Amino acid sequence: MYRTYTSGDLLSELGRLQRQFQRYSNAGSNIRGFGRSEFPAINIGGTPESVEIYAFAPGLDPTSIDVTVERGVLTLSGERKSDIKPDSKTEAIHINERFIGKFRRAISLSDDVDPAQVSARYSDGILSISVKRRESAQRRQIDIH
Repeated sequence: MYRTYTSGDLLSELGRLQRQFQRYSNAGSNIRGFGRSEFPAINIGGTPESVEIYAFAPGLDPTSIDVTVERGVLTLSGERKSDIKPDSKTEAIHINERFIGKFRRAISLSDDVDPAQVSARYSDGILSISVKRRESAQRRQIDIH
């Protein structure tokens, strides 16, 4: 016996199958292609004076993000709540690719940084964190007399 699907039912069923597949296989991809496995996406770079970390987290309230440093590990954590609240009787969400839920990223810092010299700011969806290097670890130019 075959079941007839409307387009809305079919998308809902595909989404359910995708979630079930991901739950059983721990897959990091979705029907539309490979997805990131962690939120927020980060870039880490550095200068001679500091380590620079950029976390891409658009749409978050900066007060919902916690940044901590403990024992050489910088941790970003928080929660993104859904903006979409469909009326359960008349609406359904078929595809939602925006990350929703609690997140936590831990970044090991090198021994040459000073955990007391951390600054963070959030602008245009990007959390910028700067961790100053210890003065003893910075390059110094020695004058020759």
